[in-house]
Amino acid sequence: MGIDEYGGGQGPRPDVLVVTTNDVPGHRVQEVLGEVFGLTVRSRHLGSQIGAGLKSMVGGELKGLTKTLVQTRNQAMERLVEQARARGANAVLMFRFDVTEAADVGTEVCAYGTAVVLARE
Repeated sequence: MGIDEYGGGQGPRPDVLVVTTNDVPGHRVQEVLGEVFGLTVRSRHLGSQIGAGLKSMVGGELKGLTKTLVQTRNQAMERLVEQARARGANAVLMFRFDVTEAADVGTEVCAYGTAVVLARE
């Protein structure tokens, strides 16, 4: 797998800026629109489970599961951005991920933050 398959985040100059901070230097919060989130639940692929089981016996990275989690996080973030855009936001502050097991059948990933309208100072 190449580096592109292990990463996520936004490209240059997004229309909805997503940051983990409480503010953005050079900007002020003009309006708080409230919490937004993007949620996805992924089941585990049988092949990757078998491969992961074998790999866990010898040690090392579980590349198939890593790739799946990256794709899942990216999808959750895309949904968060869509929701923020639909509400009129141009930024999401205090962005976070929450990952939990979903009834032993998959992994739930929730991307969440606070949708705001930023204005340059």
